[in-house]
Amino acid sequence: MIATFVVLAAGLTAAAAIAVAIPLLRRGATSAPARWAALAATAVLVVGSGLLYASWGNWHWSAAPAGDSPQNMVARLARELERDPQNLDGWLMLGRSYVVLQEYPLALRAYERAERLSGGKSVEALTGEAEALALIDESELDGRAARLIDRALALDPNSGKALFFAAAIAERRGDLPLARQHFTKLLALNLPENVRPILEQQITAIDQKLAVTSANAATPQKPSAGTADAVSPVVRVNVTLAPSLGAVASSGAPLFVFVRNPGEAGPPLAVKRLDSHFPQNVALSPADSMVPGRAFAAGQSVQVVARIARSGSPVGASGDPYGEVTYRVGSDGLVSLVIDHLTP
Repeated sequence: MIATFVVLAAGLTAAAAIAVAIPLLRRGATSAPARWAALAATAVLVVGSGLLYASWGNWHWSAAPAGDSPQNMVARLARELERDPQNLDGWLMLGRSYVVLQEYPLALRAYERAERLSGGKSVEALTGEAEALALIDESELDGRAARLIDRALALDPNSGKALFFAAAIAERRGDLPLARQHFTKLLALNLPENVRPILEQQITAIDQKLAVTSANAATPQKPSAGTADAVSPVVRVNVTLAPSLGAVASSGAPLFVFVRNPGEAGPPLAVKRLDSHFPQNVALSPADSMVPGRAFAAGQSVQVVARIARSGSPVGASGDPYGEVTYRVGSDGLVSLVIDHLTP
């Protein structure tokens, strides 16, 4: 039974990380994008966390009835900790479990309890707190979450999870040399072979950005708007909300705008997370892509989707208002996109 739980937990965690990484590391006003890096490196770390359930956990799941759900098992773990509140490993496992279930405030509380029990010396508790904070509010990457990662790296400079978040934070701040340093150190760790090429692509992408920055500094130029569009194709939409859905749209819920290849599964070609206010003009370019080498190009016909995430998650949920429109990159200008449907 424990093997079943480990496999299920690892799978759910990987899926959750891919979904959450989209808004987690989106481009800020003065920051470089690291969304696809989050997809790659977070997947490594959370799969490793899943394996820790089997290797470090001291909970006996074998007594669980066949077909028991992860939610029930996590609830049982929480009840066990009520009877044994000093169990540090138990609180760490509970934090990981709540991340799997996307119960991020509960995960934060569990990791905070683990940090207190460890006297602030548990790297896993510190990085877990930082992860939960960032998943609740990405701006924490500029505040408390960043400070927690600094403490974790001071305790263990070779912590894979701490190195990943430190690299992501550095890239978010625009400190590309530091981000490269952390990613390079992460690459030197004993990682699964299928992940290494993705991290290598991330380092290559940073090198390319550094080279462009250096070249621009050497020969400054101010391209015209037409030249900029030719170099970087742009999708522009004016997003509005149908009056009939005004009562359904949750106040304060984020707005996600995706560019997709029609009829193709997998991550979108570009994405932005925005505040839900209407109308608003949104521009997406290949710089907003999630995965290196996967972006849209001039002449391509794409599908643009705008969705109000009432749950706060980038993964569509029943009842989320959305709208979509077809867009010809390089030919269409500003296109109207009306949110006038509800997700089944």
